Amino acid sequence: MDRLNSRLGALAATPMLVLLGLTFLVPMLVVAAFSVMPPKVFDLWHWPDVSAYGEILRQGYWKSLAWSLGMALASTAILFVICWPLAYAMAKVYRRFTLVLTIGVVMTLFVSENIRLFGWVLTLMKGGLIEGYVRHWTGIGFDGLLYNVPVIIFGLVYVYLPFMLFPLAQGIAMVPDDARQAAADLGATRKRILWEIDLPLAAPGIVVGCLLTFVLAAGAIAESKLLGGQAVIVIADEVETAFTYGQNWPLGSALAMVLIAIVGAIAVVGVTRVDLDALMGRRR
Repeated sequence: MDRLNSRLGALAATPMLVLLGLTFLVPMLVVAAFSVMPPKVFDLWHWPDVSAYGEILRQGYWKSLAWSLGMALASTAILFVICWPLAYAMAKVYRRFTLVLTIGVVMTLFVSENIRLFGWVLTLMKGGLIEGYVRHWTGIGFDGLLYNVPVIIFGLVYVYLPFMLFPLAQGIAMVPDDARQAAADLGATRKRILWEIDLPLAAPGIVVGCLLTFVLAAGAIAESKLLGGQAVIVIADEVETAFTYGQNWPLGSALAMVLIAIVGAIAVVGVTRVDLDALMGRRR
């Protein structure tokens, strides 16, 4: 019976595996193949050629990669601190109004990311909403709040908040109320309950939320372009430039593969430590 169930499960999963292979694996293999092609695509006598990977170090593209990963890490940490109280309220306190909060957060996703970021550009720019009101009421003007690293991180936090909030709320919902009450009855402080009950038992939701946020933020480009200007060049911007303006497909592919390898390794390590069955409610 177990063998039959395994075969039926494999058969049922085949269409999804084929779809993932065609839409995910094949394009990645194509990008990987382009990354080891010589600068002249038709010069196949020198294939494979890994000079594009060497150019990443020689031309300093690793700085863009470091900026992308660093800002992704910072935004993930900030989002965790911001979303934990709200997620706890959604899961344990405002149970009746969780749907209202969920709709309120989800509605922000109905508007294009670029449109929302342009709204912040108009708000934070010199002569914009904030600077205009300050100058009107105080007579003091300033250059605006755009085009720096903190405002880029603010944009990442603003855009990717739902991707941290909902997995956190799901993870916190997995924590039994009885466990918290028992710990409190035994004299545990709120801080100890947080560190020894809430965080360990909500770990699947924490890992998934952090992974989603980090992976999306590491490959983000709109926030740095619209809010940061030329203050920081992120790795996604370098990939776009190599493929479009530079017409250097091997370099663009190599940059993309380096980012995919780093982010993919982090994601695989994180996913292997998550009990997805428990997170989806199939096992308690």
